[in-house]
Amino acid sequence: MPSPAPPQIFSARRGTARAHRARAVQSRGGAAQWLPEAVVEDAIERIEFMRLAPGRALVCGAGAADLGKALERKGVRVTVAEPGSLDLESPYPFGGFGLIVSLAVLDTVNDLPGALIHQRLALGEGGVMIASMIGAGSLPRLRAALLAADGDRPAARFHPAVDASSGAALLQRAGFARQVADGWTLRLRYGALDALVSDLRAQGLTSTLADRAPPLGRSALERARAALVADADRHGRVVETLEMLTLTGWHD
Repeated sequence: MPSPAPPQIFSARRGTARAHRARAVQSRGGAAQWLPEAVVEDAIERIEFMRLAPGRALVCGAGAADLGKALERKGVRVTVAEPGSLDLESPYPFGGFGLIVSLAVLDTVNDLPGALIHQRLALGEGGVMIASMIGAGSLPRLRAALLAADGDRPAARFHPAVDASSGAALLQRAGFARQVADGWTLRLRYGALDALVSDLRAQGLTSTLADRAPPLGRSALERARAALVADADRHGRVVETLEMLTLTGWHD
């Protein structure tokens, strides 16, 4: 009996539109780019620590072009997958890569185990996959602010996410010979809800849920704004966090 199709939690169309919108915002200059900068730096540190020297690499996601250039300077032949050009939930049309790096894109696929399997199968013998994701527990202040805004009937506004222990189990389930899943924290400071939301939009971190949550009304929005900075420091700012998760898997 064939396996049942995974639930359609995320909209691929909304995800592609979100990525293109973020790139357009960043191309205008002056936009925050802390997510691509952070995940690219994390990937480079891991590649250098493991002393990886792949002949070919596939890179996709936030900051993929910058990571691709860094790898090319090391003599790697790099394929950069543009947003929407590669179906992460289907078999890849190419393979044999020594390295596959996905940067903040696997956290919005409907079939994460399947997506990991497709990446493993696209690796050559001894190849390594590195995948950074937005992990469970991210944006706690924004969550609390929107709960305060919604009141007794909160809407589903946030993506479900996995933690490190679940990530390791997913890598094992996907058939990687060795698996490592570890978390790290990205801390940000904001003085207003609107600035935080604007930055999330520029990073491509707005919702891609298939079921859209209703928009906040004026009074609800004011409650959210007040709740976010309710315990701000003397400079009027609060610390928001993203709990990042990086999965590393080896093909035997």
